[in-house]
Amino acid sequence: MNKIEVKQLTRRYGETLALDNLSLTLDEDKIYGLLGRNGAGKTTLLNLITAKTYPTAGSITIDGAPVWENDDSLGKVFYMTEENLYPPSLRVREVFQWTGRFYPAFDLHYAEQLAKRFELNTAKKVKELSTGYGSIFKAVLTLSSGAGIMLFDEPVLGMDANHRELLYKEILANFIQKPKKIILSTHLIDEIADILEEVMIINKGQLMLKQPVEDLLASTHTVSGEASKVDQYTAGQTCVGEQRLQNFKSVIVLSSRVERELAKSLDLELGQAELQRLFIGLTNS
Repeated sequence: MNKIEVKQLTRRYGETLALDNLSLTLDEDKIYGLLGRNGAGKTTLLNLITAKTYPTAGSITIDGAPVWENDDSLGKVFYMTEENLYPPSLRVREVFQWTGRFYPAFDLHYAEQLAKRFELNTAKKVKELSTGYGSIFKAVLTLSSGAGIMLFDEPVLGMDANHRELLYKEILANFIQKPKKIILSTHLIDEIADILEEVMIINKGQLMLKQPVEDLLASTHTVSGEASKVDQYTAGQTCVGEQRLQNFKSVIVLSSRVERELAKSLDLELGQAELQRLFIGLTNS
């Protein structure tokens, strides 16, 4: 259920090509990471999935039904955007009640519990919330929506470290309680890496890769040490994410084949790549 199919999706804004013939399918309930540099097309894709804009070409369906002008499809999705879409003069608790009218599965009791955990004052008006508490407010709405597809676009904007960690825990707990499709788009990759099951990387409007995080990291390894010896170890292999400090060098090798004996003979250190460093290396190369 709630299968998302994106087929040959293109979106132009004047001369700017935001998405370029992008196709992907999300049929399993997982926590997905949607990663990309600024301007890569992440928000454009999320806006298209939620019918906030129209494609130049291509299609998006949920369970086989188009998302545009289709309340049934859109009712399966709740989208936390960076912008505030809620009436500024309403109080937080009033927005909770208002949301329940449009999303029958909205859990008001759960929303109130989350508000307490995040110390969100539900008596405040939306316009009175700080940037951080505005993000908390929208995250609480999304988690409480009961939607089978939850989209989070930069969900921790303005939050302190404690609230960010709490949100990641609540997202994971929410998923475990009732599996669904959760898509997280954020630049704080190192903070969400532990809860992601699958990652999608968009680069210059195209889908660079879509792969389970465990498989992606298992297909790479890092090697560090004296630069000339690192070069000897990596001869003929594809590497990204180079880091240098004087004669020290570290790279990510895009191969699961680890030459332990060679590394030992060259006095090199082997390790596992971190998702954020790998992402930076792939999108910089």
